[in-house]
Amino acid sequence: MRILIVFLAFIIILLANVSPSQAGELLEHIQTYPDWNKPLNLSQAQGDLVYPDWMEGTWNVTSILLDQVAPLAPEIVTPGFKNNQRYLNQPLHFQVRFQKQSSPIPNIFALASFISSQLPIVANREFNGYQIAKAYLGKDATISVKNDPNNPNRQITFLSQNNQLISTVTERQQERPKVQTFVATEITQQIFQRPSSIYINEVETTTNYHLIADNKIEAEQITAIYLSPKDPDYFKAINRPIALYKYQLNLSRNLNITNIK
Repeated sequence: MRILIVFLAFIIILLANVSPSQAGELLEHIQTYPDWNKPLNLSQAQGDLVYPDWMEGTWNVTSILLDQVAPLAPEIVTPGFKNNQRYLNQPLHFQVRFQKQSSPIPNIFALASFISSQLPIVANREFNGYQIAKAYLGKDATISVKNDPNNPNRQITFLSQNNQLISTVTERQQERPKVQTFVATEITQQIFQRPSSIYINEVETTTNYHLIADNKIEAEQITAIYLSPKDPDYFKAINRPIALYKYQLNLSRNLNITNIK
């Protein structure tokens, strides 16, 4: 379960549905780390995630966990928080892929793209989810990743020993302060199902992407873990995060892949 919390940050790393009236809020949120006291109030997640055009392609990713904080320790600590220290400053490698939407789901951003005859760029969710899960959990522990065909915001990761991780994006927001900068936050409910038990929590992921060159992107990412209302310690936390993880992401375009399907 401890590793699921770590790799989930990357499964939900890219976001959409900008709110112009709140431009700058996400950048300010990042700058206040680790003094996060509650989840952001975001818009309801609708449609698929739309990315900047410069993110199209297949990317080799290096992820480094720079810092982790347990704000409510020692009273409340997430399962395995201490064991996650083994990832500190240790690079992990995987691939992610973004491509033109093949069967667009109508929303305000997709409509704008149709008018300009440009299909929006979206994530290849199953490819990305599987690559990331495999990097963190190992090939033998990860069986497959499937997306709900009727809801682009819902994904199931099938794991060994009949375990499943069900992830549903519920809220999101993004900002484009500059053409070469993309800032986004997404809140995801995660349900980890074992044959004998269920564990539920919420994950807030805020990421600040910078296009450095045509084939290079750098990003800083912060993941906050919140307890579910069903957790016995929920009222002790009072909507405060019980764990925070800060990552550095380096993406380099895979120039050997020319045909994305």
